[in-house]
Amino acid sequence: MTSSNTTTSKKKIPTARELAMDILTKVDEKKAYSNILLNESLNKFKLERQEVALTTEIVYGTIQRMNTIDYFLNQFVTKKVKKLQPWVRNLLRLSFYQLYYLDRIPDHAVVNEAVNISKRKGHRGISGMVNAVLRNIIRKKEQLELPSTSNIVEHISLKHSHPEWMVKRWIDQFGEEITEQICEANNGTPHVSVRVNTLIKDRDSLIVDMRQNALQVSPSSISVDGIVVESGGNMAHSLWFKQGEISIQDESSMLVAAVVDPRLNETILDCCAAPGGKTTHMAEKMENTGVIWANDIHPHKEKLIDEQVQRLQLKNVKTSVQDAALLIQKFEKHSFDRILLDAPCSGLGVIRRKPDLKWLKSESDVQEIAQIQLDILSNIADLVKPGGILVYSTCTIESSENEQIVKAFLSQNPQFSIDPSIRKLLPQEVYQQIKLEEGMLQVLPNYFHSDGFFIARLHKNENV
Repeated sequence: MTSSNTTTSKKKIPTARELAMDILTKVDEKKAYSNILLNESLNKFKLERQEVALTTEIVYGTIQRMNTIDYFLNQFVTKKVKKLQPWVRNLLRLSFYQLYYLDRIPDHAVVNEAVNISKRKGHRGISGMVNAVLRNIIRKKEQLELPSTSNIVEHISLKHSHPEWMVKRWIDQFGEEITEQICEANNGTPHVSVRVNTLIKDRDSLIVDMRQNALQVSPSSISVDGIVVESGGNMAHSLWFKQGEISIQDESSMLVAAVVDPRLNETILDCCAAPGGKTTHMAEKMENTGVIWANDIHPHKEKLIDEQVQRLQLKNVKTSVQDAALLIQKFEKHSFDRILLDAPCSGLGVIRRKPDLKWLKSESDVQEIAQIQLDILSNIADLVKPGGILVYSTCTIESSENEQIVKAFLSQNPQFSIDPSIRKLLPQEVYQQIKLEEGMLQVLPNYFHSDGFFIARLHKNENV
């Protein structure tokens, strides 16, 4: 009985490629986020470590290279990729990804597995088509070519697999060379960085501790609180994390608290705080003095913030649930020394971590979110004390969500002005590279291999 049950149970566990195909098909049909589906699937099936790595590589790699893969596949599929059944389309996509982009997997292994999957899910005709298409790709893959540079938008779009509308907007903002560097960086593997909780330990001591435990780490070049972890496994499972000595946070995100520059015993508001990374960073800098209100619109995310606060042994954070645009109804005018608005945005600075964003977002999404950002910024302006600081940040590189919002806000709110003291809050070599205009910073993903981020620091006049 036991043996039979075990055998039955094993038959239900998918292979890495089968699981990857299911995830890609759900992402394709339901527009679901791949990272959430991947985590749920890996937790459900408990694959071996190598299978986990292969599934992850195939899912993210195939999504990253989606339109390039479809461009080439259409040269081999008579019916065209878009007209195939979703699972067949995604089986061919992930197989092409392995054949064209990965060196370590033998071609015959890719074909055999794809044919076996198509036999289990379809019929002989489909498996025959899959077999024929993949063998034809193997014969001709060295001859595959991208379009020439005569149409630079199409060329960059297919070379680095980004939507044409995105490439065109970035060329208009940054030029062709920088746009290509951004797109290339977006397809790289994001590195892991952690923030030291300086209330418990200093960065140098922690680096020594980590190296003694065989981790390859280096101090962040852009944040005095950051450590880049080049190898060391999942830091969320480490004792340093469990003991509250570190938080997992991208280096660009760490710059936000540095620009807010919170002081001891101040009263601060973080308008869109979940999951709490920037809030807790500011709370650490305030050395457990004063008060930080960590607000978020989603009630279920309040618990996430509380968990981080407890883990990091912080005592100066209070949580709040409210639409950021309505916070003026909750707090009195001139309540806060400093306010951080890390605004909802298109997220186009974090494509390396969330490659689905390339295909889920549209140009109209970028235009629609800009008005929401300006509305929130305008509505919280009265909450800043005279002489106080308002910091606006996003994790996007879109000018319509960044500097254009700040300029529109300043034109409507003359009691605020750009704060030039921002230059003193960051290392000068970093500041010079990421300075966009006076008082505004723009980190691009190709600068430090960190997330794309925008930060502006505004000062409220004393006499208002």
